[in-house]
Amino acid sequence: MRIRVVRARSMADAMRLLAAELGPEAVLLASRRVGEGYEVTGGVEPEPPDRPPEEPLPKEFLEEPLMPAFSPAQAPLPESFALPLPALSTAGPPLRGGAAEEAAAALAFHGVPGALRDRLLSGPLEAMLAATLRFGRLPPPEERPLLLAGPPGAGKTLTTVKLAARQVLSGATPPLIVDTDQQRLAAAAHLVGAAGLLRALRSLAASPAAAQQAVALRPPGGVLIDTPGTDPFDPEQARALLALIQATRAHVALVLPAGLDSAEAADLARAFRALGATHMIPTRLDATRRMGGLLSAAAAASLVIAEAGAGNRLADGLLPLSPAWMAERLRRRTHAGPPGSTAAHQPAATAARNALFRAPATLPAGDFA
Repeated sequence: MRIRVVRARSMADAMRLLAAELGPEAVLLASRRVGEGYEVTGGVEPEPPDRPPEEPLPKEFLEEPLMPAFSPAQAPLPESFALPLPALSTAGPPLRGGAAEEAAAALAFHGVPGALRDRLLSGPLEAMLAATLRFGRLPPPEERPLLLAGPPGAGKTLTTVKLAARQVLSGATPPLIVDTDQQRLAAAAHLVGAAGLLRALRSLAASPAAAQQAVALRPPGGVLIDTPGTDPFDPEQARALLALIQATRAHVALVLPAGLDSAEAADLARAFRALGATHMIPTRLDATRRMGGLLSAAAAASLVIAEAGAGNRLADGLLPLSPAWMAERLRRRTHAGPPGSTAAHQPAATAARNALFRAPATLPAGDFA
């Protein structure tokens, strides 16, 4: 690997110098503040590593699901991702009387679309949620990189940092955070500050090849990949994200804001599913009253509902989702916590978490996205 160390008055200038010396495939290896400027260390392999893939890519990864022969508004989705609701074995006796009316009113309030609403009303709500939707855990980033994708402003950067913080708080080795978002300097600044706070490695990858080289380092803590906001119906943006997924061989989690219109959320979920997403991380649960878009997205694309973001502080963490939690949340019809609760979405922060995040000045001001 060719290594270069450059200094400049700003981080952006330093990165431009690094790219000028090593090319667009340069990988950021380290950065630090020196005097009135920054010092960055970067490297690049003469050629990408020539080795066989660890396992074959799924067929849908290899065939571009979005082709350039149409306008973005007309972009079709593969039929295999326009998924019908799965066949249902009995999940319990049907609701009757007041219980049925209460559940129907709750689902109508949340804007759950007709076919899905009828399905959920055919039995006890918690059981029907478990039988209709998929709940599970996120793939561990130690085995394969975990790439977070989604529309602009969904909360991918904050979610990436929360995942890294959880790993650090558990006592595990900090992950490598690969930053592929060249569009938002503020997000890059947040990642720099958060990575320093967590003592995590951060690599800036301006191309799929650079991201591939960063992933090839394979640190013990695994790899988290933050991506720019993507419009999956724009062929150019879709191909760029697909190239990154193919290069890094990552598991893909869709980060999607809760509270979207049900039809819009379903369309986005199907489109990202076509690009390789298998899991979904809803965000903004602390500011969203209606959950119909979340349920519609998960059902339309058969995505695994894994965890959710609620709150814009690192210490808030991520909330594991389950059919029981979702049923209670649907009946409650609000993002406010149940009576007697001091937090609508999270348990109290642990002493270790408070200790880690006691220095907010380490992070730049502003919101993550």
